[in-house]
Amino acid sequence: MPFLTNRMKFKYKIQSKNNEIIEGVAESPDKFTLARELREKGEKPIFIEELKNKTGFSMRINFFDRISLSQKIMFTNNLSGMLSAGLSLDRALSILEKQSTNSALNNVLSKLREDINKGNSLSEGMKKFPKVFSGVFVPMVHSGEESGNLPKILMEIGLNLKKSYDLKKKIKGAMTYPTIILVAMLGIGTFMMIYVVPTLTKTFKDVGADLPGSTKFIIWLSDTISQNILLFIIFLFIVIFGFIFLSKIKIVRRYLDLFILYIPIIGKIVKEVNTARTARTLSSLLLSGVNISNALSITEDVLQNVHYKELIHGSIVSVEKGTVLSASFKENPFLYPVMMGEMIEVGEETGNLSQMLLDVANFYETEVDNKTKDLSTIIEPILMVFIGGAVGFFAVSMITPMYSMMDNIK
Repeated sequence: MPFLTNRMKFKYKIQSKNNEIIEGVAESPDKFTLARELREKGEKPIFIEELKNKTGFSMRINFFDRISLSQKIMFTNNLSGMLSAGLSLDRALSILEKQSTNSALNNVLSKLREDINKGNSLSEGMKKFPKVFSGVFVPMVHSGEESGNLPKILMEIGLNLKKSYDLKKKIKGAMTYPTIILVAMLGIGTFMMIYVVPTLTKTFKDVGADLPGSTKFIIWLSDTISQNILLFIIFLFIVIFGFIFLSKIKIVRRYLDLFILYIPIIGKIVKEVNTARTARTLSSLLLSGVNISNALSITEDVLQNVHYKELIHGSIVSVEKGTVLSASFKENPFLYPVMMGEMIEVGEETGNLSQMLLDVANFYETEVDNKTKDLSTIIEPILMVFIGGAVGFFAVSMITPMYSMMDNIK
């Protein structure tokens, strides 16, 4: 059965042989095939984006419950187990549909069963839900169908997703404590400004105490917040949502992603997370039989940091020109550690690239695990210094006028 018989429309921008920038729309089974076809014509793809069908089911799925990563892991592992036990694909999906309490997942499973009963493959059905089965899903499932080893491939996908889930959970867990402390500080500080400082301010004015600059600043801040509490809340929301909006802008995102890489401790963890994710994704795809060019394209989509995406995109062009993959990684030691390039080079020389990448992934996942365990311990004293400084500034600012009041009383 041919893979991805349904053709979709893509908007693309290319650099022609004459170095002209050309935009257009083309039909193709997927964006990787379109990119390959454009390169074969001597044109350099700048970006390729699917034109979504606004009335299609893939858009309506957003109105249902969100399908979490943990639910995808359970679905993949359970489906693998059922197929290994000898159940038919239709029967396995039917059981999973009955067991699921998530309406979005139920709708997806129902559509997958319909496609399979029509004679389509599982990978063809999954392709209709890019928001659910993104990244490594479709090409790996297709590889499993062609090789007749779908249960094993599904188990590999489940392991890949589990590793990604564990990394995210560890990083979120490490950042939970400092986030709670900072939010609590903001709440307590706001309470002090609204209820405590105005009382002291009235006392200072009645006595006629000489106020230092720091005290005047706190009183001004207190008056501004207490007299404009609604505007203050709106301002906080504007700051938060403004930051989120700005982070979506390409040029801002580019500088923000670069800034994160330079943050002490955090930057190193981000680099190791991206290294582990790159290595594991490439390893899984290559092990499933996906060619190196498509594997790199899929890996580019999996990564979030703009600078890592650009490096992987550049490596695709280099590989298609005949350059070894290790060269791209060895030329960028700031993003990927030296070990990554060296291990890839060994894998290319020995013909065991997927295993070398898997070793790299396991090593850096362990490194991230160890660092996130110690992250709270490292951040705690920094937070204590910050909190101590804020409390000290407030205390000194409020106590100094009291000494002036005592002098006036004497």
